[in-house]
Amino acid sequence: MSSIRKRRVWGLAALLVALFLACTASMALGSRPISPTFLISFFRGDATFPSPEYSTIVEHRIPRTLIGLLIGLATGSAGAVIQGHTRNPLADPGLLGTSSGAAFAVVIAITYLGVHGVHGMAIAALLGALGATIITFLVASVGKEHAHPLTLILVGAALSAALSSFTTMIVLSDAVTLDTMRLWTVSSLEGRDMPIFWGILPFILIGLVLAVGNAPQINMLNLGDDTASALGVHTSMARFVGISSIAILVGASTAAAGPIAFIGLMVPHIARTLTGPDYRWVLPYSAIAGATLLLTADVIGRVIIRPAELHMGIMLAIIGAPLCLSVLWNRKRWSL
Repeated sequence: MSSIRKRRVWGLAALLVALFLACTASMALGSRPISPTFLISFFRGDATFPSPEYSTIVEHRIPRTLIGLLIGLATGSAGAVIQGHTRNPLADPGLLGTSSGAAFAVVIAITYLGVHGVHGMAIAALLGALGATIITFLVASVGKEHAHPLTLILVGAALSAALSSFTTMIVLSDAVTLDTMRLWTVSSLEGRDMPIFWGILPFILIGLVLAVGNAPQINMLNLGDDTASALGVHTSMARFVGISSIAILVGASTAAAGPIAFIGLMVPHIARTLTGPDYRWVLPYSAIAGATLLLTADVIGRVIIRPAELHMGIMLAIIGAPLCLSVLWNRKRWSL
């Protein structure tokens, strides 16, 4: 085994250990701490039942941890795919209008369809995210063989601006919608249950399969579309598969917990620092790092002002902004 491959394997193993620790912390820590002894007993099947600790784990901690795990995997992978396809290290999964489409659909559902439950909002967000991404791809492909990365970015930015304006206009005109959206837009795993997990699971699994299968084509596309075509890559199909995976992953994640900031932008930078530019490794690194970071932020938000809670989206901004600046500063220093 070559030294670089060995380093990648050991790095992936270290990330998996970190993810396991984050999942364990998510199960144990919160407004009601769970002792390690009880947690071990629970998973061995001989925990005391009924008990407050047992109910806390089953009704709150397990759904919250599993949903956070799925969202982190999805958002990290989507960030790597969008940066690979646009050849832009500053690209974010929401760049294609996905997050704005989800928010607009949620506002429409709340204001005009009377939807206020978590499950109804999740369905609306998923449909809105998929619809916005499809529109971006179709408009960027008009009159051309395939959607150019720069065109995708410009169309996505324009659509995001338009949808955000309509969303703001509707929200500010309706107090009930404003109150509901205030909680949804901060991104939180609080109150999410197992039906939400089972609802987004098939979408995220499909998105992850598409993303991983798209990794070799991303490597080729980064050589340039002409070179990729000469090497036998169907560039339009490869880009369509990649964009579809982003829409599904981000749509399902946004549907479950609201728009997720920083993970899709930041973790691919960390992954490329450890793996190099090969997206067959960047994708799994980004997925695992995204899940680890999201669960860590959620745990910190639960304990930092206990018994109250600081929402995950706020903690991701607090953790993510300096971490992102640190990564970018180190990359700049190394390049010098």
